[in-house]
Amino acid sequence: MLVSLSGITPRALSRCTDLAEELDRRGVPLSLLVNPSGQRSTAALDWVRQRARMDSVLLHGYKHEHQGTWRRRPEFAVLPAHEAGLRLTAALATMDGLGLRVDGFVPPRWQASRGTLLALHQHGVSLCAELSAIRDVRSDEVYRARVHGFGAGERAEPWWCLAVVLGAARAARRGSLVRIAVDGGYLVRQGVRQALLDAVDIALHHGAVGNTYPEVLERPGAERHSPGYRTERADRTERSPVHSAAGSSRGSTRTSVPSGARLVNIP
Repeated sequence: MLVSLSGITPRALSRCTDLAEELDRRGVPLSLLVNPSGQRSTAALDWVRQRARMDSVLLHGYKHEHQGTWRRRPEFAVLPAHEAGLRLTAALATMDGLGLRVDGFVPPRWQASRGTLLALHQHGVSLCAELSAIRDVRSDEVYRARVHGFGAGERAEPWWCLAVVLGAARAARRGSLVRIAVDGGYLVRQGVRQALLDAVDIALHHGAVGNTYPEVLERPGAERHSPGYRTERADRTERSPVHSAAGSSRGSTRTSVPSGARLVNIP
């Protein structure tokens, strides 16, 4: 089971600290998604550095600028390799200046172009976490698992919370890799905080074990593709709304959770 936390800002720091303490009591580490251009708070940085001793730190984009003018896309969703490489160079240098060692990369909204994957390989970044898979950039091994996350809007909050708990429970019962993501800014809503902890608890009840993203690369049996590109079959699989186990040969199975519940609205 992987729990990732983004949006670690001064306003959200106390809630992030509370969540980390709750997960510590459950023996579940955090994967901290850090946006280097947004880290100006000494307190937040100190907290991330402290947590990095036991948790993992993942580079979460660079400036989070949308691409395009008509259908605006997340920062790394459509970039060619050269431009993605320039942004990665700046982002990694900034992280190094902040004293943070990067364990992997999470693109904004979990969307990475093929050019981004190539640039990550060229920069020696070993891991890229996407919406429906975790990719070993070095070998292009893929670990299939979708992210369960919370969307914006108070009116839809009960629906999002239920979807996250049910999705985590189903994945854990099948022995699949459970991925849960939350933005620190959402933790102010008590329902979101409680739903996340409920999802973690039910996953633990069904035998899930807390890990960080880099630890997933040590799991055997991932589906292997040639480095630098994804096959048509892989693209179809990543678009399929399933939560299959890593390396599973079973076909897609739908759940009763509405398809919209699988979309993650994380900056």
